[in-house]
Amino acid sequence: MTDVEKVDHRLVYADRADDYDLLVSAEDADGHLLPAIGAHVQLAGARVLEIGVGTGRITELLVASGARVVGCEPSPGMLEVARRNLERFPDHGCELHLASVQDFTPPGGDFALAIAGWVLGHFVEWFAPAWRDEIGRALDRMLAALAPGGVLMIIETLGTGFTEPTPPTPGLAEYHDWLERDRGMERTALRTDYVFPDVETAASTCGAFFGQDFAARVRREKWARVPECTGMWVRRA
Repeated sequence: MTDVEKVDHRLVYADRADDYDLLVSAEDADGHLLPAIGAHVQLAGARVLEIGVGTGRITELLVASGARVVGCEPSPGMLEVARRNLERFPDHGCELHLASVQDFTPPGGDFALAIAGWVLGHFVEWFAPAWRDEIGRALDRMLAALAPGGVLMIIETLGTGFTEPTPPTPGLAEYHDWLERDRGMERTALRTDYVFPDVETAASTCGAFFGQDFAARVRREKWARVPECTGMWVRRA
């Protein structure tokens, strides 16, 4: 298990958006994520709904591939960083809204892709013991926004500091099983390692999000490349 459960991520998202952006900007150093998304949907010209855009790490990949993104994000600080990051795409045409998934009503029902990256897994803790109801409602809203044949896609961690898929907590393992067993989603696992300039940068950057125990592990293992496994769950409308 990693130490993600020891950090209140709601505070990170609310108050430390720039620190979070430094972390996620170092992830997927080998560029595996975009080809994995593109294997399920043709992104050029596609209309995409993104739930929880964060600081825009997925948004940027989608825009660079020619997608037109409508997204929501409940943290003003995170949304501000996302908009700043998108300035390198002057004609991006994104519609980014300050709203949670519970409060956001997607315009239209013709999206080719509805995607939530590293978002709904937090609900297992934040909405316990009713997380199935909360996540289920979010998935239903995303499915309802899809055009026929559109793709629902959920991306979650499968273990920071692990070279093989390893759910970080028993609760997340249950959530992953529920996505497959009860919601009919199919899982693919991929590596999205973090790469930092040096071990100390890796430790300090990771420690802010994953906890100081994990930072100590990074130093002990002398990791400038921090292993990360990621899961992608997919279902067609």
